[in-house]
Amino acid sequence: MSQAAHADSPHADQLKAISAYVDEHAESMLEQLKTLVRQRSISAQDDGVKECAELLAGMMRDDGIETEIYPTAGQPIIVGKGDHVPGAPIALVYGHYDVQPVDPLEAWHSPPFEPTIRDGRLWGRGTGDNKGQLLAQLLAYRAWKQVAGAPPLNITFIFEGEEESMSPNFAQFCREHRDLLAADVAYTSDGPVHVSGRYLISLGVRGVLTVELEARGPKRDYHSGHGGNLLPNPAWELIHLLATMRAPDGRILIDGFYEDVRPVEGPERAAIDQLPNDLPGYLATNEISGLIAHPADNFFERFMFHPTLNINGFASGYGGQGVKTIIPSKAVVKIDMRLVVDQSADDIWEKFQRHVTQHAPNVIARRLGSMEPSRTPVGDPYVQVVAQAVERATDERPYISPSSGGSLPDYAFTRDLALPLVKVPYANVDEANHAPNENLELSRFYNGVKISASVYEALAAKR
Repeated sequence: MSQAAHADSPHADQLKAISAYVDEHAESMLEQLKTLVRQRSISAQDDGVKECAELLAGMMRDDGIETEIYPTAGQPIIVGKGDHVPGAPIALVYGHYDVQPVDPLEAWHSPPFEPTIRDGRLWGRGTGDNKGQLLAQLLAYRAWKQVAGAPPLNITFIFEGEEESMSPNFAQFCREHRDLLAADVAYTSDGPVHVSGRYLISLGVRGVLTVELEARGPKRDYHSGHGGNLLPNPAWELIHLLATMRAPDGRILIDGFYEDVRPVEGPERAAIDQLPNDLPGYLATNEISGLIAHPADNFFERFMFHPTLNINGFASGYGGQGVKTIIPSKAVVKIDMRLVVDQSADDIWEKFQRHVTQHAPNVIARRLGSMEPSRTPVGDPYVQVVAQAVERATDERPYISPSSGGSLPDYAFTRDLALPLVKVPYANVDEANHAPNENLELSRFYNGVKISASVYEALAAKR
């Protein structure tokens, strides 16, 4: 943390002391992260999540944070209140303590729940997504408390255990506990830094709607010679249906799908025009020859401001070694649709159902889950407040990204609580979240603590 960067801050000496505190206590902070990573918390499998909630809540109470665990219809939500600072703003700090499944286990170089240090990184499930980043926020509170008695603002921590399962109960919890969660701004850390390695501020997420289509044919798998040209093939039925949903040029053909999509203009357009983009490097990294066809030419516009229709799974018939000449009795396809601001999962689901009924009335459509999109305006005053705090902590101006391509329950803050939300990802670009060999660079972890401490100071000054 730059000493010069804090020269104009009323808490300059304290921020300098916090930086030294983090350096001096790096080993114990790392051990605490290891303890958190060792505790399984796979929400998709209900594996260890409640036990992890108890562990995390205990860590928070040890730092003097008044903490409660709230049951939901799914996994618990943890809410912690820091020391009260009269007259100071309130920051609502979000994170999630659940993790993705570890499959395929054989692809891991070390066991996913035995945190291991290699090459300056901590390897294990949840290191980057999101336990390391969540803990950095808590450790910044501890550092402020140890150095100055308390941070200069009021902090409410809210940590959930179902983000990796699309947060089915989180928004309702926020709506039902408005008074408990009253704040001036929401802050979170999730995902990786910019591909260049520079920190960035992300102000939005796309929503997501996940669905399943099932087509049924004969009552059992049938000999493809005896039944060919006679019996319906459910795989072909789904293929023909899918072809009516998306054109070769990338346009989604579901009637009304784009009617609520905002044009990209003003500050958002200016922000993406300032983001650097190494397209040849992107293609090389992913070992592809070019991007897919799409109506939008701009790289960032495609994944920040346009919705998608993606096939993420297709199962039918025989896929094993050799040949099995059958007409399958069933075919299933799983689809996710990433939605952008002003689109609604309920509205898109209705349009999707109408399309299926029109083109393939015998196909069964099921809704599996959804999250709504969210975006904080680039011009919101808190954006520059946080940007200056990140720059003070890192000696480098962060990039401003209007949105990310993924999904988080940010709408619970921006829509249901009417708060601006600012996100600063702390993890390295190659954190491998959701994949085998997830990892977090130790330097990023410690920087996350220092950035959080700087952000807390900056938000306190924004009255």
